[in-house]
Amino acid sequence: MGQASRTTKLLLDLGQPDQGGANSQKRAALLATAEVLNQARAFYLDFFLAHAEKLSERVTYYSEEHLEMRERLISAHELLTWAERATVATKEHPHPWTGWNFSERFVGMPFVYRRSVIKDAIGKARSYLSNLATWEKSGKKKGKPGLPGAADHPTLYQGCIILDQETLDLQDAFVRLNVYTGSDWTWMHYPVRSSRYLLARLEEADWKRQSPQLVLRARSAALHIPQVKQIAAKKVMERKAAP
Repeated sequence: MGQASRTTKLLLDLGQPDQGGANSQKRAALLATAEVLNQARAFYLDFFLAHAEKLSERVTYYSEEHLEMRERLISAHELLTWAERATVATKEHPHPWTGWNFSERFVGMPFVYRRSVIKDAIGKARSYLSNLATWEKSGKKKGKPGLPGAADHPTLYQGCIILDQETLDLQDAFVRLNVYTGSDWTWMHYPVRSSRYLLARLEEADWKRQSPQLVLRARSAALHIPQVKQIAAKKVMERKAAP
């Protein structure tokens, strides 16, 4: 089995409010949301790079398949849990590590957004450290990998977005996004440019919809919605023999 992928783009209507577009406050909230998430991602990039040894930690586990204790690399989920315990104030862990109090620096950020930037930071930090190790082993003096950047398009997991396909079929189609206003987090309605073609593409059989990304450009904004489909991969010889 293989997997096919594609992206369906749903444009947010940032035109004039009197023409059905989003008003200036809503447009500003999109920019503020992307910026605060970049800052949060930078926080966790700094955190993981300051504790780089944790990213390569080996953990023991019991293998049901081999009926014995084995060793493996710490998983991204385990790193996320560890990072939250160290940086987020809770009843069980009211005092984050000194200098790493995420709750204090990013008051009120929804946990779904927080976990999305932690996942991003884990991937970026691991990739950087892997490339750095490869460069160091090569003995080259040039081409040293640069530190990873924190800027990225926000991923809108469940809890950050309400994308009901029934609302996309309305004349005044819209989506609801959980956005940052500069002082707090709130839900806002955003008009979108929907169409019968887009709805048919989202509803097409066998194509599974995944969490969209919010892609902001200088004069536009859109939700890039990944879709994946399981396909039966033909053998090379069968493909060559096919008419």
